[in-house]
Formats: sequence, C-alpha cells, structure tokens
Amino acid sequence: MINDAISNEYDVVVVGGGAAGLNGALVLARSRRSVLVIDSGAPRNAPATAMHNFLSRDGMSPLALLELGRAEVRGYGGQILEGRVRSAAGEAERIVVTLDDGRMISARRLLVATGLVDELPDIPGVRERWGRDVVHCPYCHGWEARDQAVGVLATGPMAVHQALLFRQLTANVVLFTHTAAGLSAEQLEELTARGIRIVSGVVKSVDVEKDRLTGVRLEDGTVVHRQILVVGPRMVARSDVLASLGLQPVEHPLGLGTFIPADPTGLTDVPGVWVAGNVHDLSATVIGAAAAGLTAAAAINADLVASAI
Repeated sequence: MINDAISNEYDVVVVGGGAAGLNGALVLARSRRSVLVIDSGAPRNAPATAMHNFLSRDGMSPLALLELGRAEVRGYGGQILEGRVRSAAGEAERIVVTLDDGRMISARRLLVATGLVDELPDIPGVRERWGRDVVHCPYCHGWEARDQAVGVLATGPMAVHQALLFRQLTANVVLFTHTAAGLSAEQLEELTARGIRIVSGVVKSVDVEKDRLTGVRLEDGTVVHRQILVVGPRMVARSDVLASLGLQPVEHPLGLGTFIPADPTGLTDVPGVWVAGNVHDLSATVIGAAAAGLTAAAAINADLVASAI
C-alpha cells in the first residue's frame, strides 16, 4: 500500500480499510469530503482464496477487491495510509486519532470499520486450514462444499443451525458434539429428520493429507472421514480504538461474540463517531459490510452538511 502525502486535518478519518471502510470512503470522497483511510493491512478474510455472493464480484479474491477499492477511493481524491490507530479522543468537530508511530490526525467525523477477530477453538490443524477446508459460513463457502463429506463442530449455540444449512448442500453431514452442552429433544428430532449423524466425543485434531483435510480425529483415536469441517468461531469486535472513546463492546444476543452497538446508520453514543461492517454487525458478509459503509458515509455527509448551516 502506497502512502499519500498526509495532512493533519480531514473532514472524515476512516479507521479500517476493508469493504466497509473503503466503500464509506468512496461515498465521502465522491461528496467532495476530505477523507483519509487508515488501514493496518490485516483483513479478516485474508485466508480465503475467494469471496462469494457479491454481485458481479463472485469468486474474486478478497485482496484483489481491496486493491480495486483503494484505487477507486484515490481516484476521487481520498487518501490511504498504511498504519494502525492506537487511540482516539474528542467528539464531533474535533476527533484526534493517534497512530502507533505517534502521529496525530484530527477529523470532524470518525468512521470506524475495524472488523472483528475470529477466535477459533484450540484444536491442532483448525487455524492452519481456516478459510480453506475449515470454514464457518454456508453462504461464503457452501457451494464449494456441495456433495462433500461435511462435519460441523459444535462450539457454540448456532451449531445445529449450521448443520441444517449445510445439509441443504450435501446429504453427508455429521455433527460433532465436541464440548457443547447436550442437544435438546427438538434439536435431536430436527437432525434426525434431515439424516444428520451425531458423533459424540471431544475432537482432538484434524487429519490432513496432500494439503487437504481428510478426517476429524477424536480423543479416543476414532477418525471420521470428512472433507470439510464447519467451525463457528467466537467473533470479537476489534474495538480498541472505540474503547479509547468510551465505547465498550457488548455480548451478541445469540451468543456469537461481541459487537459495538449503534443506530441503523452506524452512529454510536459518541457524537461524530460512526461504525460500519463487522465491528457492529458480526454476521455481515463482504457485500453487507460494503453497504453498511455506504449507509454510514451518507449519514456522516448529511451530518456535516447540517453542521455548516
């Protein structure tokens, strides 16, 4: 990422250069706002070779999308800075962000699109295969898993739901109970009705041959042949910058992780500070995050217009 000549003041500073942050910056730049995107270069979906369900961009590399997005933002006068924001202070009309290298940049408004961190279970092989044949989302990876032997690891409250969704894509689905609480009678009935086999026992590791997942190994030594393993991570908002402003993450009502609350436009409880993408909406896909960036940016631009009247 090439750094532009950076000013000390902007209409809007965008923290995070993923789909949400870049799309927000694009909207603002096209509205002739001075905008700076500060990005650390660690997108959540970097391990994936392709993204899906993004109209006209289905199958594109996530990193290629970001390269195109940066070029589009620059094409309208927006600026991109490679760096990491350590903290922020203030509120509307003067919010100062401090970078890890000590630089301080002020903005009239702040859009935080820092995404989230996937906390994966501590099972050997899971992190190494993440985004490849260890996946979590039937809409991001489901078509690629069609007609394969799929295992679902019960790590959270959505495991049964995941198993039912993947059953739509393949007839060969196994639910590994692992360390999850016992299944309810209703859940057992749902799984049985769809022909989803239930395997008890703690999962010890995944087996890999020739750079492909081949099985799931239990603590008792049993190996269940699988080609895809579905793992629901705990999703934790990257919220350090927001915490410095007094905004704390809250637990998701479905037990999925933590997120930053905001109104429908992304406006937080701190005047002048918006959020967009996975830092606010844990389930947002790439296209949803991009749409949230547009919504937040339009609200920010309207707010700036109103403040000048």
